[in-house]
Amino acid sequence: MREVKGQTVTGSSELWLAAPYPVLVMDAVGVVTARNSAASEAVPDVRPGSTPPIPWLLDAHTAGEHTCTGRVDGRLFAAEARPSDGGETVWWLFDDSARAAVAADLAVERERTAFLAEASNVLLSSLNIDRCMRATVELAARHLADAAVVIGPSSGRRLPVVSRGRDGGIRTSQVTADPAEVPGLAEALQGFPPVPSRWIDPASVPGWLTEGFGGPVGSVVITPLPGQGVPAGALVLLRRTDHRAFSDTEEVFARLFAARAGAALSAARLYAEQADITATLMNALLPPQLEHGDGVEFAGGYRAAARSELVGGDFYDVHRDVGGAGIPGAPGAEREALVVLGDVCGKGLGAAVLTGKIRNTLHALTSLSADHQHVLRLLNDTLLDATTTRFATLVLASVSRTGERVRLRLTSAGHPPPLLVRADGTVEEAATRGTLIGALPDITSTTTETHLAPGESCLLFTDGLTEARGGPFGDELFGDERLRAALAQCAGMPAEAVVERVQMLVSEWIGRGEHDDLALVAITAPRGGGAQA
Repeated sequence: MREVKGQTVTGSSELWLAAPYPVLVMDAVGVVTARNSAASEAVPDVRPGSTPPIPWLLDAHTAGEHTCTGRVDGRLFAAEARPSDGGETVWWLFDDSARAAVAADLAVERERTAFLAEASNVLLSSLNIDRCMRATVELAARHLADAAVVIGPSSGRRLPVVSRGRDGGIRTSQVTADPAEVPGLAEALQGFPPVPSRWIDPASVPGWLTEGFGGPVGSVVITPLPGQGVPAGALVLLRRTDHRAFSDTEEVFARLFAARAGAALSAARLYAEQADITATLMNALLPPQLEHGDGVEFAGGYRAAARSELVGGDFYDVHRDVGGAGIPGAPGAEREALVVLGDVCGKGLGAAVLTGKIRNTLHALTSLSADHQHVLRLLNDTLLDATTTRFATLVLASVSRTGERVRLRLTSAGHPPPLLVRADGTVEEAATRGTLIGALPDITSTTTETHLAPGESCLLFTDGLTEARGGPFGDELFGDERLRAALAQCAGMPAEAVVERVQMLVSEWIGRGEHDDLALVAITAPRGGGAQA
């Protein structure tokens, strides 16, 4: 057919007369001299001997143009001109409505695909529930409707609501309302398929849904936000009365968007729940804040191996007012504090879990703290019965006040012995040794007793401190000698100052290098007797 159009045709040619496309023959001034039967059906108002009532075609003919497009009775036509032998112009008209409709639909689908891609990127860029809800209403109001409202899962009659009105402002509130008052909302919040927009009377929409809309509502879409097994809420779209109602295609597209928004909200809510659980567990695993009491100063320091982790395999605890009865030579009514510092094999979350088990077990055994060996045996039996191959080293320190001095009973179980800092700067190693916990069925340990005069301290520490690598080349151990030299300068210092100085020196030594978990506890007999807790 295109080859026929490309020929120069005569006024009497039967080719254009029999063509299935509308053909009009026009003279130089725009008067129609002939038409074919297809033209009679497509443009019946165009008659020979008159100018065609088609302004766009007449304008193109008068201007000498060879192509033009325009509408006739709502249909889109493309027209091409060819000269005839008699000096007239033959206009071929092609109904382009179907192609234009397909092109328009394709453009819309491309826009929608681009929007869904943008929405996915925006919604998944944050795992914060509030930000995700705000992003949902922002995207929906800009691309799908005049205003949008996201309603989260209810807690009783309280509904978390985030909306964006025609004024562009985003509002967050907790609304006390019954979802059943809004047609389709209660079902959407339960995850059921949406009701058609035409079933919802805009006049029945309550005021809390239209806050900031600024005018009468013309049409409403309510669609669920599907989550991962549990509904993530509902999305409400609002349009003004002077805008067209939502079409079936638009409602389907709104559900596609809602599916992405629901998945993002569900992921954010799951992340928030897991983060809350993690925070609760972390708080239980983190070493406690130590306070002074009974005329004794306590201070602790902790640093996990990885910068991204809060907990690891090192730990310490101070248990107040545990029984001292049964200690040879000690009054039966005497009360003590039990200090525990330990190191679990390994690091990270696996070691932290076993740390939590050991701390809980020792807490349950504090009433038996008069006998360190008995406590260690019971703990060893507990770890041997557990389904774990990890072991631990421990040091126990029972602390009590006797006049101006602080009495210590120290027991090591495979752990570096505590160091004693005397008033003259002398650093002594406590005479206690023992086997590690959780590896062998039988363990041995020795307990030593000593006293701290006012201004003297005892430092309990894990081997992560002495084995910290650093220095000029980053491969030298901090070592026992450097630790002793640092402690020699801490004579007479409060417990907090002892811990801070040691931590500072070790941190400077390590720099930005890797290190194991490390923990330390200082026990100090304060000058002047100390404050009673």
